[in-house]
Parts: sequence; C-alpha cells; structure tokens
Amino acid sequence: MSEANAAAMSPPASETSNSPGDGRLSWFTRISYGVGDTAMNIVAGAMTILTFFYTDYAGVEPTTVGLVMLLSRCFDGVSDLIMGFLVERTNSRWGKSRPWILWSSIPFCISIVLIYTVPQGSDFMKFVYLFITYNFCNTICYTALNLPYGSLSAMMTRVSHERDMLSVTRMALSPIGKIISISATLPLIKMLGDNQEAWIKVMAIWSVLAFLLLLLCFFKCKEKVVIEARKKAARIPVGKAMKCLLLNKYFWMAMTIWMMQCIIQMVTGTILPYYCKYIFFDDSLFSFLLLLEVCTTILVTIIFCPALLKKFGKRNMSLMGVGLALAGHLIYCLNPMDYNWVVFSCVIRGIGFAPLNSVIFGFLGDVVEYGQWKFHVRQEGLIFSGGSIGYKVGTGITGAIITALMSWSGYVASTTADAVQPQSAIDMIVSLYMYGMIIIWVILLAVLFMYKLDKEYPKIMNELVMREAQGEM
Repeated sequence: MSEANAAAMSPPASETSNSPGDGRLSWFTRISYGVGDTAMNIVAGAMTILTFFYTDYAGVEPTTVGLVMLLSRCFDGVSDLIMGFLVERTNSRWGKSRPWILWSSIPFCISIVLIYTVPQGSDFMKFVYLFITYNFCNTICYTALNLPYGSLSAMMTRVSHERDMLSVTRMALSPIGKIISISATLPLIKMLGDNQEAWIKVMAIWSVLAFLLLLLCFFKCKEKVVIEARKKAARIPVGKAMKCLLLNKYFWMAMTIWMMQCIIQMVTGTILPYYCKYIFFDDSLFSFLLLLEVCTTILVTIIFCPALLKKFGKRNMSLMGVGLALAGHLIYCLNPMDYNWVVFSCVIRGIGFAPLNSVIFGFLGDVVEYGQWKFHVRQEGLIFSGGSIGYKVGTGITGAIITALMSWSGYVASTTADAVQPQSAIDMIVSLYMYGMIIIWVILLAVLFMYKLDKEYPKIMNELVMREAQGEM
C-alpha cells in the first residue's frame, strides 16, 4: 500500500482521539446508513421500468413519456440547487441533513403510489397527470430526501476511509432494494392481475417497506462533524457559494462520474425490458438478468471492494473495474442476439461496475474537503446537490433521447402489453443497448484518468487541521 493511500485512510490529527467525534464509525452505523439507500432503491428500482409501465400498461406514447422526463429534469435541477441551500441553512436539534430524512419520508412514499395511478383519458390529460405526479415524486419528495441523505455522510465523519466505507456499505446494501423490487415487481404484478391496478398495489407494498427502513436510518445516523471555525464564519452569499462550487475542478469530475454511473443503470433499466420482450419474447427474463447483474455487483462489493480500496484507492480501483466492464461489453457485441451472450454481458458488467459503484459517494465526500481547502468554504449540501443536478439532467436527457429514438423508429405503444413492433423498432432497441453502453464506459475512463485527488488528499487534510486549530476555515 502506498504512503498516500495509507495517509488518506488515517484520520486527521484532530480526529484521532477515542471521543465520539474521532471519525470512526461502527458497523451498525454503517449498515443503518446503508439501509437508507436500500429504502430509496426499493422505490427507484421499480421506477427503472417506469417507461415500460407507461407505454405498455397506461397506454402513453413514448414521445409523451420522454417529454415529461426531459422537462421534469430541468425543474429537478432547480429543486436540487434550492435543496442544497436549504441544507446549508438548516439548523435543528438533529443537525443539517439528518432531519430531512424524517420530514420527507412519508410524502416520498405516498408520491410513488400516485405515479402509477394514471387515469385513462386524452393524451393531454395523461401528459398533465404524468408531469404533476412525476415532479411531485422526483423534483420535490425524492430531492428533499436523497440530497440530505447523501450529504449526511460528509457530516458523520471527515476520515476519507470511513466515508469510503460508508459508501461501500451503502452501495452494497442499496442494490438489495433493487433486487427486492425489480425481481419481484413483474412477477407480483402478473400474480395480481397483470394490469394497472396490480402495479398500484405492488408500489404500495414497496412504499411501506421503504418507510420503515428510512426510520432506522434517521434514528441511528448522527451528525458528528463539528468545526468551530465554521460556527464563527459569516453566512456565505449565494453568488460566492456558487462561484466556489463552479470553480471546483474535482466537483465537475465527481459529478460526471456520478452522472455516468446513474446513466448506466438508467439505460439498462429502460432498454433491457424491451430487449427481453421483443428479442427473447419473454419480458420476465428482465427480472432475472437485472437480478443477476445486481447480485454480482453486491458480491464483488462485499467480498473484494474493501480489500481493493485499501490496496489501490478508489480512483485506481474504479479505473480497473470500468476497463473490465468495457471489455466485457465489447465481447457481447460480437453476438448481441444470443441470450447467453447477454447473460455474459450482465455478469461482466456487474463485476466491473462494482468498484466504481461502491465508492461513488466517497468521491463527493472528498470534494467537500478539497473545496474547503481551496476556497475556505465548506459546502456539503451544495456539492451533493450540484452532483445530483448533473446526474438528473444527464439521465433526463438520456431518457428523452432513448424515447425519441424509439418513437422515431416506429415503436407502437399499447394498453394491452401485446403490440407487434416493426423491425425498425426492434433494431433500435438492440442498437441502444449495444452502443449506448460503450459511450458511457469510454467517458468514465477519460474522467477517471484525469482524477488525481486521492494523491492530494492527505496533504489537503493536514493543512486543514492546522488551519482549523488556528480558528480558520
């Protein structure tokens, strides 16, 4: 292990005591934090097939779905920015980020059920309903829950390795939510009638389960990072806060990494149900394939990622994983119409995706310390909200492109789930799954090559410790 990696994993001098504020976190705390993302992914996992529900059960045209998602992402970006400032200005007995988990959990769980109660009527009425419910869930409720949850990790500890382990635990447990929802959603829907009413019932079940897990996260995860110099500092003007964020080069890199990570999941979740239905003539295979990929990611995360993180650091570990995933996908492209090759692609992608996925929020946590070191301003809320804006806008644009291309290819929407698609639409589904993933992996490789903060982090933290000892930011 290099000296840089060893130093990065050691707590700063000001956090080496055995006091509650020494930066070390128990495994129970890590797990309690991780199940918060399990809860959100129970819902988000089911929503990866939301486009499939809209087009094949609610009878909504693909272009309408794409327009709603694109417009919503623009509003979503504004709400993220507002939420970032709200977190920075929140001062409660529970802290800055933690109370929002409690305040927003019930509205979030209700909103997911409303999304699936699409009324039958004119295309315009469907558009209005989709726009209102989709934005209530994603723009308002999910933002008010997810952003404070993400920034909470930077307020629980300043030890880079501890934040990385929070991220590893989070990303080991979060896919379990997807496993629960994705593997069981379609089978339960078929069991309950294979219609829109069945979707509503299943989403209600997932919402209750998510709420219980969010309560555990709230009660067991405490904010322990207290910087005395920050208490004495004047409130940062909005213009200066935005300038510090936009000039933070590692913020842009971390945001892009997070964006690509989410787009990978979004493209897979959107295209794979169609792939299974129209290429392999069995849409239930989607649950198996995604379950296979997610389980592979979880096993690699739990068994190998902590050791790989310790030996190589998060940047190098992620770089190796992305390279493997790209190689595996290129091999699959040699025979994309064969089911066994798609299975192979899912396994290799699961293995290669695990290292990056496990530490994605460790990247953002380190950016918080870099921003404080560079600009003398600490911005947990804004950095996590800014990163969220990037991934939401990115996935929104990606979703709009996918649905626009499917509509352009002649895809036929239906309320009976038995439409016959033209060959042009089937060819488009195959092309999107093949080439879309290649573009994403290449972008990730380029950004990771430029990321150098792992090496710089020990020096940055040592200087911050000395500054804060003198009452400076």
